[in-house]
Amino acid sequence: MVVLDIDGTLHVAPATDSRAHETISAAVRSAVRAVVSSGAHVVLCTGRLSPATMPFLRELDLSAGFAVCSNGATLLDAATGRVVERIEFDLRDPIAVLRDRLPGAVLVAENAGVGVRATGLVDDADMHFGDVELLSLDELAATSTTRLAVHWPGRSGRTLANVLTGVDIPGVRCCCYSDEPLADLTAAGVSKAAMLERLRVELGVPRTETLAVGDGINDTEMLTWAAHGVAMGHSPAEVQAAADQVCPPGADDGLATALSQWFW
Repeated sequence: MVVLDIDGTLHVAPATDSRAHETISAAVRSAVRAVVSSGAHVVLCTGRLSPATMPFLRELDLSAGFAVCSNGATLLDAATGRVVERIEFDLRDPIAVLRDRLPGAVLVAENAGVGVRATGLVDDADMHFGDVELLSLDELAATSTTRLAVHWPGRSGRTLANVLTGVDIPGVRCCCYSDEPLADLTAAGVSKAAMLERLRVELGVPRTETLAVGDGINDTEMLTWAAHGVAMGHSPAEVQAAADQVCPPGADDGLATALSQWFW
């Protein structure tokens, strides 16, 4: 079971680029094809929502199996594009906590398998695929979601992380990214690793036969979960520390280099 993060791992274009799937290099495409030909399960595992994940599956001709989306909150059938599992949480309490702490923030909630419900428009690839429904903060608070993305325009990722550090929202998990003003909220217990473990058991793959490659803060548990975790060479230090191996950066086709050690 070979698990691949998307942004920064499969490709190096900005995560906000809606055409990023077209920037997968020839070397990486060839490496992924070799994995598929070996008979291994290839699982894309991403923070992206399912509509923004489908172009990568199609670009790589991954027409069978599954993809883990929304940082582990949804499981996508690669053949049909249908969300087959979702873990939701109610937005009333999270929004009550966030609205005073983050003035001017734009909240984007996944409407699983359909698109997003948002309080405004932001430069986010997830808003370029599927339906976008604009709602007031109060209207959004009356809904539930699998993943709530918090964008804070004009602030740094570090500033957003500092504001949210120590904020307790019962039943909710928060992941911040120091390099961009974005935070992802999911239900407590949700992670890429948790959904991957459930999928591993369902597919009957031995724990010792798992490989994962990623580059982000939201990949650290996934890299620890895998029997062999590989961090991209451009990853933050804490991500590299969670891995068993560090491969070259994405700009140097690091994923292709890593995969070629086992598949060719």
